[in-house]
Amino acid sequence: MTLLDHAAPDDATQNRRAKRNVVVLVLAQAILGAQMPMLFTVGGLAGQSLASNVCFATLPISLIVLGSMVTATPISSFMQKYGRRAGFTVGAIGGALGGMIGAYGLYTASFPVFLLGSFLTGIYMSAQGFYRFAAADTATDAFRPKAISYVMAGGLAAAVIGPQLVKATADTYVVPFLGTYVAVIVLNIVGSALFLFIDIPKPKAPHADDPKGRTRLELLKTPRIAVAIICAMVTYALMNLVMTSTPLAVVGCGYSAGNAADIVSAHVLAMFAPSFFTGHLIVRFGVEKIVATGLVILAAAGAVALQGVDIANFYVALILLGFGWNFGFIGATAMLTAAHEPHERGRVQGMNDVLVFGGVTLASLASGGLLNCSGGTPAEGWSAVNMAMAPFLMLAGGALIWLMLHPQEDAA
Repeated sequence: MTLLDHAAPDDATQNRRAKRNVVVLVLAQAILGAQMPMLFTVGGLAGQSLASNVCFATLPISLIVLGSMVTATPISSFMQKYGRRAGFTVGAIGGALGGMIGAYGLYTASFPVFLLGSFLTGIYMSAQGFYRFAAADTATDAFRPKAISYVMAGGLAAAVIGPQLVKATADTYVVPFLGTYVAVIVLNIVGSALFLFIDIPKPKAPHADDPKGRTRLELLKTPRIAVAIICAMVTYALMNLVMTSTPLAVVGCGYSAGNAADIVSAHVLAMFAPSFFTGHLIVRFGVEKIVATGLVILAAAGAVALQGVDIANFYVALILLGFGWNFGFIGATAMLTAAHEPHERGRVQGMNDVLVFGGVTLASLASGGLLNCSGGTPAEGWSAVNMAMAPFLMLAGGALIWLMLHPQEDAA
């Protein structure tokens, strides 16, 4: 199977266009993507200051992910009809609007308004999720895993920019974190200009005699698609489960908000730094082995976190969590992009992100409850968060092993 338009002149010409798009998407990931570590760092802390019950401290982050889940299918369909540029611009508008309403919620000390802003921020998060798919749109089969990986590597810059902006803006105004949300608005406005330079053709208008492709149920019954979605759901949800509660756990265990920002920064760096070579590893060793490696590293992250709450434990666990997410999620994405036809793209990618971010929503909702309400101390809550990873890692690992042991079902 291939996602390429065979009418293209040659691979070199096609990859020149693909590389230009990769540059634009890397910059978008770096500039616009910086808002995500910013919001994930301060969202729980701001929520804890506004919520009447600390069990709901991470609800703002959950609403971001819920907004992403709800809008994934509409944005995917919108891109299928109007193109990537239009869809990514809509995402930036959603991010700016979410930042404005979030800032107003902080200014008025209104938790419901703050939650509304968080939900609208999910529009941006949903659009950002399609950067990796857009990287594959104009790439050849050989370049596709590398294109996906390079675009994900743009998050490396976001990992540096975001937490540093938090440090620079969190106390700018009398209202804590208000300056951070103002910075989010600026990032979306400035970053949206990048999409003027993207060169991905709009999908052709459908004709009556065009192939319709498989239904969503038929796609889900395809073993390779099903396993790719399961692995993507588990790696992203578990990463979010642990990362969402990290700032609360760090501060709760007696460290500062600055320490929390530095740990999140190290984590996000680890999420994206391997992207410079993940695509090459996929080409050399096969996507299944890379996804399996990611799951093993995630398990190691949980094991380190359970050893104690020293600052070193937080750093090592979160760095491993980032590496595991990178291998697992990029591998699952590469697996998915090679398992469907171009005319099924909007249906498959929208369905994938609905399911992935649905799992992430549940994980972020559970994160605050596990940390604040499942033990007598933050340390006990932190242990509960990390122990919750085990059954889901076994689920994803079992699905991947089944796929590798049944190549005939995969081929079918």
